[in-house]
Amino acid sequence: MKILFFSDTHKLHRKLKNLPEADLLIHGGDVSKTGEDHEVEDFIHWFSRLNYKYKVFIAGNHDFYLEDETIERVQKELPPNAYYLCNSGITIEGLSIWGSPITPTFHNWAFNRDRGKGIRRYWNMIPQNTDILITHGPPFGILDKAQRRESVGCRDLYDTIKKIKPRYHLFGHIHEEYGVVDIDGTAFINGSIIGDYTRFANAPVLFEIK
Repeated sequence: MKILFFSDTHKLHRKLKNLPEADLLIHGGDVSKTGEDHEVEDFIHWFSRLNYKYKVFIAGNHDFYLEDETIERVQKELPPNAYYLCNSGITIEGLSIWGSPITPTFHNWAFNRDRGKGIRRYWNMIPQNTDILITHGPPFGILDKAQRRESVGCRDLYDTIKKIKPRYHLFGHIHEEYGVVDIDGTAFINGSIIGDYTRFANAPVLFEIK
């Protein structure tokens, strides 16, 4: 199965042209810039009409509108082949996919949880048989260095991944750390494609899973 992944479009989704063909399209959150209703609704309208066999997206820390919505409410706005995941999962052609918007607390953003016990309860929900894990933020020490070059990823998420060992961990959030790295059988992909909030700096990531 060919999978196209990108994250952090921040309201610029309609500027994405000539996306590569794939079987499954995944968006890793921050679909909006300020989290206002019209930004998220426009993304859902655009995402729903993309021509892919399957489509999956999660929210990010900018997406305040989605923080106040239920999975069921959002899912009603999507076509049958598209899925919104929020600390929930879906199986597509035998692949177990889990998605979470949660990131460690930073200022007062959406879907923030305190490090330690507060955030660990969400990582404990991830099934052991997960093939593709989608979180908005990175695990500690892996493609997670922010502007000051300090690691800001989640240690508890890192510990969970070491136990579960998903085949792929897809995330964004830290725009400066776009890239792919393989560690202990897991491919970690930071798919942040945003540049300076007016343009895209990176290309969506296309990969194949068998």
